[in-house]
Amino acid sequence: QVQLVESGGGLVQTGGSLRLSCAASGRTFSTVAMAWFRQAPGKEREFVAGISRSGTNTAYADSVKGRFTISRDNAKNTVFLQMNSLKPEDTAVYYCAAALGGGGFNYYSYTPRTSNVMDYWGKGTLVTVSS
Repeated sequence: QVQLVESGGGLVQTGGSLRLSCAASGRTFSTVAMAWFRQAPGKEREFVAGISRSGTNTAYADSVKGRFTISRDNAKNTVFLQMNSLKPEDTAVYYCAAALGGGGFNYYSYTPRTSNVMDYWGKGTLVTVSS
């Protein structure tokens, strides 16, 4: 079992910044690949960013590339999402998720990108960007 708790959401103006955190417990953190997803009102959940177990490999949705940065601190069992230049269309509930499997021979560089490979999910944190 992996427990995930997000924090850092809130209300911000267009162009502003927020830093989301996701604290993990229940398993050695360096054994799980992590990702952030989001779900806007009336829309399906979508991939935002992923990071490998080692933290050296990352992936981003085209819509956030260049504005968002995912990182992790394995010593603190935490993954972060730094969000800059926020836009109203970034308004959503943001979820962090953990993947136990994946990677094979590329175990430490495996970077999840789809929701179907994620095993555990947090409850989400709301980000609202006002125009």
